[in-house]
Amino acid sequence: MFKTALSPAATLIFCVLVLPFLLSALWVKVVTSAAIFALAAAGISVLFAQLGLINLAQIALVAVGGWIALRLNYATSLPVTSIVLIAGIGASATGAVLALPAMRMRGLYLALVTLMAAGAFQILFNAFQFPNGGAGFWGVARQSAAEIRTPVFAPNDVAYLRYTIVIAALCFGVVAVHRITAPGRAWAMIRQSEANALAAGINVTFYKIWAFALSGLLAGIAGALLSGALGQLDARSFLASDGILLFALAVVGGTYSWIGAVIAGLLYKLLPAVLNDFGISADIALMVFGAALLHAIMTAPRGIAGQLSDVLQRKSHD
Repeated sequence: MFKTALSPAATLIFCVLVLPFLLSALWVKVVTSAAIFALAAAGISVLFAQLGLINLAQIALVAVGGWIALRLNYATSLPVTSIVLIAGIGASATGAVLALPAMRMRGLYLALVTLMAAGAFQILFNAFQFPNGGAGFWGVARQSAAEIRTPVFAPNDVAYLRYTIVIAALCFGVVAVHRITAPGRAWAMIRQSEANALAAGINVTFYKIWAFALSGLLAGIAGALLSGALGQLDARSFLASDGILLFALAVVGGTYSWIGAVIAGLLYKLLPAVLNDFGISADIALMVFGAALLHAIMTAPRGIAGQLSDVLQRKSHD
């Protein structure tokens, strides 16, 4: 019974058909943002759980996807879902470039390189901003931002929440398929020993780039969805430090299942909103995140999702 309650299908049905009716207008927006960043956290999990690689530039890839989506939304009449996919592909290509340092380094050194990349993107977006309907390549104008299009079947916030959840579920499914097919097996061998993987005929370079590209695809789709949810993006929402926070929360939630990514998204967006609703400074959330990360490192390497899975397994045996 417990496993069924948390099965992907049951969770998707609940979130699409029931959850929107339980939320006020404000919380619909908050949960939409949480679902979007759960998708970004899933990209972090692909690299960390499968290859043991740390990418602190995921928030920058979200921004890349958002920038592409806004530019195409204003400059073309392409269907919104097509724009979301193109934005994901653009961020995927950027993620593949970030894979180049991973060919020769990992651990702290790779983390520092990706953090510097996130800082470079932060400077870039601060300097040029996000498109708002203006002319030229950057699409930035001084006037108020033009209205951004949303899917015809998602004309309001509740429908857009459902749209976001469905897209996120499809992306989680793509990750799950990767884990149980050839890429997942190759990643597992590479994580255990690159030398053994090479001896077994696995193209280590190809599969590392593939992992970074998949991670970037998820981040880019998340950025495109975020642009539609907010209507306009701000460079201050994609600080390099936010990349560190998102990675930490992915570890806290658990990088080995989709549930961990969902928990990370809820912690990232829902917890600060709940604290604000109770009149408590959202900065307290950082203290909670720090304690949760310490707990995960010391006693819960599989994160909250792993602990939850253990509890449900014990319940099922009772």
